[in-house]
Amino acid sequence: MVLTAISSFWIQEIRDGFSPIHLLSIITLISITAVIVAIRRGTARMHRKCMIGAYCGLLAAAAGTLAPGRMISTFFFGG
Repeated sequence: MVLTAISSFWIQEIRDGFSPIHLLSIITLISITAVIVAIRRGTARMHRKCMIGAYCGLLAAAAGTLAPGRMISTFFFGG
C-alpha cells in the first residue's frame, strides 16, 4: 500500500497535475504511519481501528474508479 500510494504522485498526466484521488494517497500514508506507531506502542485496539480505516479508504478508492466516465467503469459497464 505504501509503494502504491507513493508511486501515485508521479501519475499526473491525466489531469495535468494532482487530482482529488491523490488525497487518498496522503490519507493512506498517514493511516499506515498511525498503524505502525500504534502497534509499536502496544495499543492493539488503536492498531485495529487504523487498519480498518485504511481498508475502508482502499474500498473508497476502488469504488471511485467505478464512477461513470472513468476508464475502468467504461471497461466493465460500457460507454
